[in-house]
Amino acid sequence: MKVLVRVLISAVALWVASAVVDGIDVRGGGAGEKALTLLVVAVIFGVINAVLKPVIKVLGCVLYIVTLGLIALVVNAGLLMLTSWVAGKLDVPFRVEWFWPAFWGAIIIGVVSWLLNLFVADDDRD
Repeated sequence: MKVLVRVLISAVALWVASAVVDGIDVRGGGAGEKALTLLVVAVIFGVINAVLKPVIKVLGCVLYIVTLGLIALVVNAGLLMLTSWVAGKLDVPFRVEWFWPAFWGAIIIGVVSWLLNLFVADDDRD
C-alpha cells in the first residue's frame, strides 16, 4: 500500500511539472490515458531513482560536499531526462525536451512530492 501511495504522489508531481514547465510533455488521448501514462512514468522514475541515485551519491560524494548538495539538482535533472529516454524506448508518451526543462521539472517534482508526503502517515515516525 505504501508503494502505491508513493507512486501516486510521484504521478501527481509529474503531472504538476508537465503542466507548469514547457518542455515536459505527456501526450495521450483522454484524461484516463494521460493518468495511466503518468503512473507508468512514475514507476519508471521510481525504479531509476532507487537504483541509480544511491550509486551516484556514493561515486559523486566529493561533488556533493564541494557544492553543498547543489549538484543534486543536476543529478535529479539527469535522472528525469533518463526517465524520458527509457519511457521513449518503452513507447510511453512522455518526453522531456532538454536539460533546462528537466532541471526545473526536477525541482517542481521534488517540492510537490515533499509537500504531498507531509500528508502521508509514515510508519517510521513513531
